[in-house]
Amino acid sequence: MYIDKEKGVTLDDCSKVSHQISAILDVEDPIEEKYILEVSSPGLDRPLFDIAHYQQQIGKKIKLRLKTPVEGRRNFEGALLRVEDRNIHLLVDTEEVVLPFANIEKANVIADIRY
Repeated sequence: MYIDKEKGVTLDDCSKVSHQISAILDVEDPIEEKYILEVSSPGLDRPLFDIAHYQQQIGKKIKLRLKTPVEGRRNFEGALLRVEDRNIHLLVDTEEVVLPFANIEKANVIADIRY
């Protein structure tokens, strides 16, 4: 499970959420089998799951994999230009590529680490 907040997630945040959810799961007992609850921040290479995640990352570099190829490709990497009509607009090299959100299998922000 990922948690997020505007100013970033700390280890204490993850611990608190883990304890709270564990307590609820212990009382409600919705899972009959053994399980491991993992709580973490999305990290530097945060995954993009819904359209709102893409809108928050405009201007950043992302990489994504499609369910079915577009222009003979399934993997794309580029700057996220905008989101319009449930389409993702990427600048790949010098060309704008429009990809349908519904066709995206997996996407992540590319971490911009500078020392």
